[in-house]
Amino acid sequence: MSLIKYKQKRNFEETTEPASGKPLAGKHIFVVQRHHASRLHYDFRLEINGVLKSWAVPKGPSMSYADKRLAMEVEDHPYDYKDFEGTIPAGNYGAGTVYIWDKGTFELLHPEGNSFDKEALRELNTGDLKIVLKGKKLKGEFALVKMKGREDNAWLLIKHKDKYAVGTYNSEDYTPDRVKAQGLTEKAIAKATAKKKL
Repeated sequence: MSLIKYKQKRNFEETTEPASGKPLAGKHIFVVQRHHASRLHYDFRLEINGVLKSWAVPKGPSMSYADKRLAMEVEDHPYDYKDFEGTIPAGNYGAGTVYIWDKGTFELLHPEGNSFDKEALRELNTGDLKIVLKGKKLKGEFALVKMKGREDNAWLLIKHKDKYAVGTYNSEDYTPDRVKAQGLTEKAIAKATAKKKL
């Protein structure tokens, strides 16, 4: 997996975002980062084949089996991004506040005889990845399904109806007020900085 697009979009002299990182053998992590940029969204990331496969989820992930959350696939991120939290400075790609909303490990729902990475990539290539998340907030079975007749990077993140599923869910209800307030402050600063440049 290439990190070329990721590196092209960032100025590492200005942002503290990581440029690289290698995963621990035998562990496959996931992380969800609440990203209050120009538009609030949640970044859903799965470690596959040494990098973080990434999707931007505008409404945030849901534990409700009734929800089908739009998830737009974005460029791969380096493994060390799993620990990134803080502010991306105004004027940089993705400027705004990043908060680690949830993290943990994940497994394939139906592991085959192949290696984990090969099987996960095969499911991604077919547009139907089924996983089991083991996080603090997100638990149980999920599916990432590629949408037909839409943009190439449009997917749905869907919670299966298992013992962890609930009827209604709003990820913002599980975000600390201090994080929400910080995001709004940083957004206002970025807006003011952009006006000064005009």
